[in-house]
Amino acid sequence: MQVETLRDVLVWTREFHKNLSACLQHCAGRNENARSKMLLEYLARHEQELSQTVAGFVETAETRALNTWCYDFLEKHPILHSAQCDAPFQALEPDEIMGIVTDQQEQVIDLYRYLHGRADIEATRELMEELESLEEQETKQMVQGANRMQEM
Repeated sequence: MQVETLRDVLVWTREFHKNLSACLQHCAGRNENARSKMLLEYLARHEQELSQTVAGFVETAETRALNTWCYDFLEKHPILHSAQCDAPFQALEPDEIMGIVTDQQEQVIDLYRYLHGRADIEATRELMEELESLEEQETKQMVQGANRMQEM
């Protein structure tokens, strides 16, 4: 997918979360560790919900903000590419799974932070601020949920 505008970034982010959800769900059925399986299923649901939330931004955000060009950043700092799931989580322990997923979430947050800092118009700054806040809150919630599962 060629990413040139903020609309493209949001579509990419939506697809990233959707693909990660599918991968996590796929691996949950193959992981033999009960805690890992439960965590993968939880994370898959969480990522699916996040995908739907980002899709809402694509539909409701101000057109001027969505049409903001951002290809200069992406040329210098390539973003995650959500490749096919080769079951990378199927043999991992809960801590390893959380490390990978959290790192991927942080890359999305860093992208939004950078785009927020480069935004020229108020509507774009507001959109990036909302998205950054959403991703940060969802990551915190995901980590807290995972921690609660570990305590069980």
